[in-house]
Amino acid sequence: MKGIYIFLADGFEEVEALATFDILRRGGVDVKTVSIYDNSLVEGAHGMQMISDLCWDDFEDTICDDASPEDYLIFPGGMPGAKNLAEFEPLMEVLHKHWAAGGGVAAICASPAVVLASQGDLFSGSQMTCYDGFEPALEASGIKHIAAGSAVSGRLVTGRGPGYAVEFALALLSQIKDPDTASAVASGFTPR
Repeated sequence: MKGIYIFLADGFEEVEALATFDILRRGGVDVKTVSIYDNSLVEGAHGMQMISDLCWDDFEDTICDDASPEDYLIFPGGMPGAKNLAEFEPLMEVLHKHWAAGGGVAAICASPAVVLASQGDLFSGSQMTCYDGFEPALEASGIKHIAAGSAVSGRLVTGRGPGYAVEFALALLSQIKDPDTASAVASGFTPR
């Protein structure tokens, strides 16, 4: 798989998906949103409807067997969005193959615990942050919880929740591109 993809399921946290998408695009990243359904319309946790770039069938046509650290699968939080992502078996199969091939993974809010920690020992030994109250799921999977707005552990980027969406997205941009690009994009969000 070559590319950067944000996966959307009904109940996704809108600000986490949109802030990440916006900041990556501002940084020159060709990021695509992917509905896990057979249509492109997905409804967020707060009723916002979004038309994704790709539906699941379209995304499946882009899958290849290799990945690099510049390729990222991104999982916004929100409930039941994170649960819906974790329960979509074809996506979890892609996650396992992508991680094994050396690709990057990013998750924010409930998704580090609900999506990533639910994958057996796939991320055991990693360090992650997550939405307050979801820490036990990380620790039960052998993942060290970091109490921070965002955390980078190798090719894994995690964020704490909606209030940290911009920080998370900038950390991700820094990994995909470079710290200078992330800093330049961040300057647009800094009061003058």
